[in-house]
Amino acid sequence: ARMRQVSNMPLIYSSVCRGTTVLAEYAAFSGNFSSVAKDFLDKAGKNEGKFTYSVDGHTFNFLTRAGLTYLVVADEAYGRAIPSAFLDKMGSEFTAKYADKAETAKEFSLSGSFGKQLKQMMEHATQFPEEYSKVANVQRKVDEVKGIMTDNIDKMLARGEKLELLSERTDNLVFEADRFVRTGKTLRRQMWWQNCKMKLVIAAVVLLLAVVVFLMVCFGGTKCFK
Repeated sequence: ARMRQVSNMPLIYSSVCRGTTVLAEYAAFSGNFSSVAKDFLDKAGKNEGKFTYSVDGHTFNFLTRAGLTYLVVADEAYGRAIPSAFLDKMGSEFTAKYADKAETAKEFSLSGSFGKQLKQMMEHATQFPEEYSKVANVQRKVDEVKGIMTDNIDKMLARGEKLELLSERTDNLVFEADRFVRTGKTLRRQMWWQNCKMKLVIAAVVLLLAVVVFLMVCFGGTKCFK
């Protein structure tokens, strides 16, 4: 039987079974998941371990352990890692609380208690997939970085500082810096030449004064040469 189309909720249905007897279940949306699952329960219950079947864009993920079969139905696009980790957690939670009742419990007799817990676990796995999968954790971090970058770009554009303007301003700064360096070198050369000319003028004045003093002494009656 073909399943009815449901929402894009990644985890859709989960149950705990003893053989083909459903002890507890929870469905996030209406659908014939339970009846479709019974077609696979007999196969899944014959061997210990995990099994996955794809049906109409959904994955039926099974875990058989200690005579019980745990099932979670997920959107096929959701991958296998999170449903697999969810099965492990569901098995541990059920065994810790209902291991003594599982062998004798009647069909659906534990849906009222463990069914509520299945609902909470499915919602938690949907809201916090990074706790169930390293890939989902990396994806969450990537999404956070993308969000921060997008926000920064939006703020920059809101201030009118587009990339073209920033590039133009950078080119202007480089040009001004180069011109400043060239102007500084020219100014240093001019100052050095002015300093040299000043020293030459002072030296000439000192020499001239020395000659004047010498001539005044010599022509003032003092014999400068014998």
